[in-house]
Amino acid sequence: MAFLVHNLPPYSVHVRKEFLYDHKKGHGETTPGTWISVKSVQHKALYFETLLYDYGALFDKLPISAFVWKTDYDPDKLLPLDTLQIWDCFDYNLTVIEKPLLNRCEFFGKDRQMHKGQYCFTIDNCHSESSTLNTNYSQDDPEHKSFNCIALDNGQFALQPNNRIIWKDQSLISDNVIAPDFEVCSQNYMVENSDKWSVGHTTEWAYKSKCEENNDESHA
Repeated sequence: MAFLVHNLPPYSVHVRKEFLYDHKKGHGETTPGTWISVKSVQHKALYFETLLYDYGALFDKLPISAFVWKTDYDPDKLLPLDTLQIWDCFDYNLTVIEKPLLNRCEFFGKDRQMHKGQYCFTIDNCHSESSTLNTNYSQDDPEHKSFNCIALDNGQFALQPNNRIIWKDQSLISDNVIAPDFEVCSQNYMVENSDKWSVGHTTEWAYKSKCEENNDESHA
């Protein structure tokens, strides 16, 4: 778990140059680079830091909409930032993982269209500092979301939560998938909140509750 900034797998990207000039010029142009890190600022979109080959520069704090993975994209089919990433960051603490088995997928966008792509990695938030006030939902089960990074077929990248994605696999997943009709989990599951089981009365290494001890005695 990192605070504020986490390194990234070295994905080759192209930066849309208008994002390098505060949208004042460079429209329709790109420059190549590699992702270096990602930054999570609560209540903001994820920010990416990129090494720009042509300039020998590190450019920080660009949203996911600033990037494409190919240069022959159709500018008329580019999706806006709030479709590519639908939730802001939940916390300053973040982690980056590559989930196993995940490959091709498609996500249901805010434009009510399905967008196909290739899974890259996942970014997730949590509130790891118990000494500071948690003011968001990074650890609230019904509200928590993760950010699955997807290289879209249109050339862009997206950051989507699990419940917006349908996964594809020629071996594991049926070609006639059932449309999920699940409900959001409203529970915060815990196992140490029951008053029916306690071992606080004993210091034995092979501890048992009083009920378990009484049950052993009844079978003696």
